[in-house]
Order: sequence, then structure tokens, then C-alpha cells
Amino acid sequence: MTVICEKFSVSTKGNTDIIDITDSVKNIVYRHSLTNAVIHVYVAGSTVSVTNIEFEPGLLVDLPEALEKIAPVDKDYHHDEMWHDGNGYAHVRASIVGNSTMVPLIDGALQLGQWQQIVLVDFDNKPRQRTVHVIIQQ
Repeated sequence: MTVICEKFSVSTKGNTDIIDITDSVKNIVYRHSLTNAVIHVYVAGSTVSVTNIEFEPGLLVDLPEALEKIAPVDKDYHHDEMWHDGNGYAHVRASIVGNSTMVPLIDGALQLGQWQQIVLVDFDNKPRQRTVHVIIQQ
């Protein structure tokens, strides 16, 4: 099995900033001219996630609103008692959404749905520089 590992950086605004990274992932994958593979997209960090969503204005409001109901910003978190950094909610949200997604490459094309994009969601309470890893297993 061949494994290719590449990465790229993303600057975020924090506060549930949702960024479409589909083109960055495609650029890495398609540069290798492969036919069939598994593409694993992973982001390093405990207050950031990678997932799939339809990147459209309504869902860019709906997702943060839904997560605010599950892990509200203004709730008291034990994490904040320990570290006093005010981002306990960000850790909970990132744990729920997850830090990776997998997409098959079949016949040279990423198998994303017509309205499906790969997004990075930064939940932290400040801007960050995030590293996204793209692992290609052939």
C-alpha cells in the first residue's frame, strides 16, 4: 500500500468560522493523478473540526445555531475552571463534530455529492492558524 501525506495551512477567525477547504484538498489529490484511493482529511487541534456540509448561506447559520443549543458559549465549563481560557464550549463542539473525514477517490474523481463540500470549522474563541493533513492511501 502506498501512503502519501501532505498538508496545508488555513487562517481562521475562530468563533465557529466555517471554511470551505474542498479545493485545497482536490488540488493535493488530483496533483498525484491517481485512479482509486482513500482520502483522509484530518485537522490537528482540540478546538477545530473537519466535516462535510453543503457550503451554502443557510447551513452556515444553521450549523452554528444547532451547536449553540448543544454546547452554548455562555455556559460554565469545567475546562474553563482549570485553564481560564473561556473556550470549554469549543472543545465540546469539536469533540462532537470530529477532527477528520474520509472521501473515496474512484476512477480518478473524489466521490463528493453534488452539494457536498469538505469544511474546516474553527470553534476556538480567537483567530488561529490551522494545519490540515491530507493522507492518501492507495
